Amino acid sequence: MSLMFGFLPAQGKFFLKEDVSKKIEFQFINNLIIVPIEINGVKLSFVLDTGVSKPILFNLSEKDSLDLKNVETFYLHGLGGDGKIQAIKSSYNKLKIGDAIGLKQDVYVVFDRDINFASRLGVLVHGIIGYNIFKDFVVEINYGSEYIRLYKPDSYRPKISRKWETIPLKIYNKKPYINARVNIEESINKVKLLIDTGSSDALWLFEETELGIEPNEDLFFEDYLGKGLSGSVYGKRSKVDMFSISEFDLKNVNVAFPDSLSVDITKTTRNRKGSLGGEILKRFRLFFDYTHERLYLKKNNMFKDPFTYNNSGIVFENDGFTFFKEKVIIPVKTNYGKHEGSSTSANSGVAFKLRDLVNYRTRLKPLFKIVELRKSSNAYLVGLKIGDLLVGINGKKVGEKTTLAQINEDLYGKTGRTIRLSVMRNGQIIRFKFKLDNAFKKEEHSN
Repeated sequence: MSLMFGFLPAQGKFFLKEDVSKKIEFQFINNLIIVPIEINGVKLSFVLDTGVSKPILFNLSEKDSLDLKNVETFYLHGLGGDGKIQAIKSSYNKLKIGDAIGLKQDVYVVFDRDINFASRLGVLVHGIIGYNIFKDFVVEINYGSEYIRLYKPDSYRPKISRKWETIPLKIYNKKPYINARVNIEESINKVKLLIDTGSSDALWLFEETELGIEPNEDLFFEDYLGKGLSGSVYGKRSKVDMFSISEFDLKNVNVAFPDSLSVDITKTTRNRKGSLGGEILKRFRLFFDYTHERLYLKKNNMFKDPFTYNNSGIVFENDGFTFFKEKVIIPVKTNYGKHEGSSTSANSGVAFKLRDLVNYRTRLKPLFKIVELRKSSNAYLVGLKIGDLLVGINGKKVGEKTTLAQINEDLYGKTGRTIRLSVMRNGQIIRFKFKLDNAFKKEEHSN
């Protein structure tokens, strides 16, 4: 899943009162950074997204009493088929992340229920935030230890050593861009890329056949790429032979080519060739210095991790919650506190077996529904269908300890691995067994 959003004007300033820096822990889910943010005293969760310049709120409920100020109608522009979406703009709000406070902040609220990224992430997310934070601090992102740290720009000391690389940043329309290189078959190209922490993919490129920036005709498949504010984005997934940032080289890297219906390239920054997302960024420790237009980075322990695709062809989405009965066994104990399997009646001297007590309790468990299913996949061929509700996967029942992230770990496994799924369909439990196949195989079964 990817999140993609367009340009908005900036206003207001964040500041730290006393500390030189402040560490803030985050959740790292599906290559996205989810940070705690307070708006007018209400605690919410936001995706940290370098591709946006203003906080955008969605997925609000009646209990989220934000006391929004000075409201007016506004239109947001972003990736997707429709190009724009109606929102309300609220001014003079107070935002807080860690001990950093932002006053007189504009907030944009989208009430379209289709804009709900929480279902694809499996955790509650209320919105996205980016430039407001990056413009006022040097921002460290430590993917390995799952925290960000905000530094006052005048007290930050640049990272200078053999392990660190310093790369020029270009801040244009309040978004960060860098230059990189991609090798696709015989073609080597320098590319200007948006750094997009709000994209869970590795790399997006805009097709330019004359430059050789296009998917290998023998190594691609059509796919759903993600959801923007204005709708779903579709395109082709493939591989590039090499992707290079400064002196760092990554081989056999995942790439997506969004189709022209999803992306109007004429509206993108001049000479931009695509986006750099979380699947690559997570392999580095990063320091963003917008003030001096520099990026400091060094590789971390994830640098050599392979780039994988969802070989199952299945995309699950959180479809709410349901109550279920759970059996609870209560062991019978003697006066000495030890569990005994038998006892003897004091009156008759006849031995009898003590039985454990059985009770039931009601719990809430998540519902995960199949919302995307690649027709060329083995999962499709064995009979799984869109709309099936997950009951169990590889011997684990869906319940309190099974998250969407844990489910996806199984789906992104190696080719040939056996997957056993139990699903609910029309009130009946059906069991399926299939092997993870190669996502790049030709879709001969798609018709």
